[in-house]
Amino acid sequence: MINPYEVLGVKENASEEEIKAAYRELVKKYHPDKYQNNPLADLAEEKLREVNEAYEMLMKNKGAGASGGSYGGGSRDPQFESIRREIDAGNLGAAEAMLSRIQIKNAEWIFLSGMISYKKGWYDDAMSKIQQAVSMDPQNQEYRRALSALMSSGGVYRNAAAGRGYRSTEDAFCQALQCYCCLDMCCDCI
Repeated sequence: MINPYEVLGVKENASEEEIKAAYRELVKKYHPDKYQNNPLADLAEEKLREVNEAYEMLMKNKGAGASGGSYGGGSRDPQFESIRREIDAGNLGAAEAMLSRIQIKNAEWIFLSGMISYKKGWYDDAMSKIQQAVSMDPQNQEYRRALSALMSSGGVYRNAAAGRGYRSTEDAFCQALQCYCCLDMCCDCI
């Protein structure tokens, strides 16, 4: 990769704020929405990919992390902000399309993909992705809260399943069958 400072157009001794400002300007300049149905779309996408990689590299070196920030505070990648707005508005197709154009699959990318799955009702996929985002960025409180909320909503899911005729483990026959299976695995007496 080229020198990340050159990609962002800043001096090598640039402050974090200068780097962020340059990054925001370049993202606005090369944002995919500006190049829809344009022959330069592929070139802009490649340039945006370079800009994102350079920014991540510099922020990692500055100690700022590269997860895209935490929701509800700090400065974040404008691309991810646009995707969040689409998710909040219920435009999941648009959010997915925008997310698919981003090449760097960092914790923020994984988290937003999980939130799209959640909004679609794909709870297992959402759980898996949000757990992955938490493991990639364990300090991010938004990811941790979302995971906790998703885990606690599992009880609602189980209750809804019981209402549709699926038996819960409170059924005596199910409990007996579970004990039998457990005994069968644990000892050779059966």
